[in-house]
Formats: sequence, C-alpha cells, structure tokens
Amino acid sequence: MSSPKINIKPFGVHSVLIEWPNQVSEHILEKILHFETFLKNELLTNQEWEMVPSYNSLLLINRTAQIDFQKLSKDIITWYAQLGESTKPDRFLWRLPVNYDLEYGLDLEEVANKLHKTKEEIIAMHTGATYIVYGIGFLPGFMYLGGINKELEVPRKATPRSKVIKGAVGIAGKQAGIYPQESPGGWNIIGNCSVPIFDVSKENPCFVSVGDKIEFYQISRAEHNLHKIEAEVGIYKPEKIKIDA
Repeated sequence: MSSPKINIKPFGVHSVLIEWPNQVSEHILEKILHFETFLKNELLTNQEWEMVPSYNSLLLINRTAQIDFQKLSKDIITWYAQLGESTKPDRFLWRLPVNYDLEYGLDLEEVANKLHKTKEEIIAMHTGATYIVYGIGFLPGFMYLGGINKELEVPRKATPRSKVIKGAVGIAGKQAGIYPQESPGGWNIIGNCSVPIFDVSKENPCFVSVGDKIEFYQISRAEHNLHKIEAEVGIYKPEKIKIDA
C-alpha cells in the first residue's frame, strides 16, 4: 500500500509538525510509527531529539538547538520517500481488567438507558472490542482508544465531574479511555481498571505505547481488590501479547 502524503509545518523554533491526512486510520497510524522508528534508528539518533506521535501527526522536537525549518523539511521529504521496509516498531496487545459494578460504573445505567440497552449489553460491547491506542495525553498516561463499537457511541457528559477517580474507565463519542490519576473529567464512566496505567516511580512510567492495542475483560469486586493489592506491591503484570506486523 502506498504511503499517504505528508504536510510539514513549523511548530515553534525547536519543533516541526509532520501531518498525515486528517483521518482516524490504523493504516495512517502504522505509517507514522514506522517513520518514527526509521528516524530514531537511522537518522535522528542522538538524545537531543524527542518525537511525539498521535492520530495523524508526528511532532519532532530538538531539545537543545533551534531548527532550520527549510533544511529539515526538505530532509524529511527525502527521508519519507526512503522509508521502504525499514524496521517497524514492536506492538503489543494488552488485556486489562475492569470491574463494572455500579459503585465504579457511575454512568453505566444512564448510558444503557440512552442507548436502549441493558447494562449487560453495554459491558458485552465494551469488552467485545479491540481498541487501538491512537494517542497518549491530556493526563500523563491517558490513552485515547479508537475502535469502540458504533452502538456504544455516546456524547460526553454535558457537565464534567470535578473529580474522576484513578482507574475510571470512560467512553465518549468514538473513543474509550482510562483515567490514570484522579482528575476532573467529562467522559461517561462505566467501570474501573485495577491496573495502574501510569507510575512515575518506574523507568517506563506508562507501559502502553501509541500503536498498541487494548482489550478489556470483566472482573469481580474481589478480583479488582486483589489486583490493586498486587499492583501496590509490584507483583501484578498485565497480560501482554506481541502483535505480529
């Protein structure tokens, strides 16, 4: 499959933004991640470069020097044409546990009523999808997950909550996500994930990367409590499956 066209524009004196077609597309995301890996491994290999991929863009940041935009943009066009079959990044499927009891699923009944479904049908649709991590942001470790069942699409709440607890699992529009820490939030909360998504004490604070995939599975309150204890002492490991490119 041919490479989608790119657009390059300055993003301050230390950054450039490379944009792909404005679509939510796994093919485009794969091309972005492939190009990021190519740049990191072959061309911009020193530590002064930081790269931030998202839905349809890749931000290149030079931590130490101002960028010559004209020169770098020409280089990027040349490099993108050379992408070929260079090494692609490793990607993983993560299976994450969720407790959907109403204590945690604060909006589960409301969502079910809006969509004319039962709570059990909402849970089945949520756990029956495979989601793609299209971006990480808003909060450190907050994953923007595409791939939600169309029958599960529901608007954000009209009035956001001032406090959403850590681990809250939410849905909004065409996206799903997990709040990695307590914060305000306007997504519809349907459960709670017992796995800490972001841990600043670890070398890699967020174990999930853009391009990975997520599947949710239902657990009981007892399992939820056990997982939280295991996570606190550092012995819980989420299920991880390598995705063959």
